[in-house]
Amino acid sequence: MQKNNKAAIGFIFITLMIDVTGVALIIPVMPKLIEQLIHGGVSEAARYGGWLIPTYAVMQFLFSPVLGGLSDKYGRRPILLFSLIGLGIDYVFLSFAPTIAWLFVGRAIAGIAGASFTTATAYIADISTDENRAQNFGMVGAAFGVGFVIGPVIGGLLGSFGPRIPFMVAAGLSLLNALYGYFILPESLPAGNRREFSWKRANPIGSLKQLSKHKGLGGLVAAFVLIYIASQAVQANWGFFVMEKFNWSEKMIGYSLGLVGLLVGAVQGGLIRIVNPWLGNEKSVYIGFGFYALGLLLFAFANQSWMMFVFLVPYCLGGICGPALQSIISGNVPANEQGELQGALTSLISLTSIVGPPLMTGLFAYYTGPKAPVHFSGAAFLLGAILMIASTIIAYRALHPGRKIARLDPGK
Repeated sequence: MQKNNKAAIGFIFITLMIDVTGVALIIPVMPKLIEQLIHGGVSEAARYGGWLIPTYAVMQFLFSPVLGGLSDKYGRRPILLFSLIGLGIDYVFLSFAPTIAWLFVGRAIAGIAGASFTTATAYIADISTDENRAQNFGMVGAAFGVGFVIGPVIGGLLGSFGPRIPFMVAAGLSLLNALYGYFILPESLPAGNRREFSWKRANPIGSLKQLSKHKGLGGLVAAFVLIYIASQAVQANWGFFVMEKFNWSEKMIGYSLGLVGLLVGAVQGGLIRIVNPWLGNEKSVYIGFGFYALGLLLFAFANQSWMMFVFLVPYCLGGICGPALQSIISGNVPANEQGELQGALTSLISLTSIVGPPLMTGLFAYYTGPKAPVHFSGAAFLLGAILMIASTIIAYRALHPGRKIARLDPGK
């Protein structure tokens, strides 16, 4: 059984790595493509980019609980394959988008089918124990990291031939990934652990109500939400910030995101397997929050191009907190509700992607625009650091001894 589980983790890792590579391919060229479609500058493009992400997120917010509930009834494998095919179709759609409106339509299509991470995390929860759950969730981050090493670098190079080329390559990768999963990926959810599908629970409100029934998780979920809002300071804002502040090219943006991927892969694929058993889940959460806040604060006040590369180290070390926090949350929910749990968490992540990007890119646009009281490109990073500190306080209150929640530290 242990050998089969290791093989299954390997299958999920490769599937997600290819999936993330496809997503990361388009990041370096998205600002330039938006500029071309709107015939405007980087500040105006940032405003459109800030609303493009929420378009995807709104649809994911609405449909993730549905797909999570379906995966609890029919299994993880068919839902995962469906999401990969939908993502491939979306990239084909985007590669031929003639106007900015078509970009929004394409992202809506992707949001409906965007369940790859939801189903993958439920898959991992199916085959994990309390002792290895955080490390296994770390493999999701490692796949994310490796994909971000490969994707942005290739995307930046392909972008020199035109901003639409990476979308075509991403479409091919996603469809090949679906083909790979069809022949290789086994099912993880036994028939005995499945439950009937319910529309009352398969919607954002219903799934969140169901989540609220698990006592003690409210504070952790709130901290989880704030992490993702804060991270939008990097995810939604990075390309615009470095283009405005340091005049970086698409290639340089690709290289920097490749370094992000390398560091994330090293932390979540390797370091967390050493640190988490040693520190335990609770301390991993606190220390990870601290590194995240430090990295964001350093980004905010960076005044030399090279600093952005150096400051990525403490920021990416913050990645030890995510798998530990997710391990605690997942370990407090029954096996036949893991798909619903991951669907609810994905809905919340989607909600942060509705709020976060306009907030962060809006701050950037305001403080780099002509009406700003002071020119401060790093305003979004500073807000992100404040939110990370708030997350630390909330998580401490939820996990402090005496609270009614199992911390599920490895080997304890």
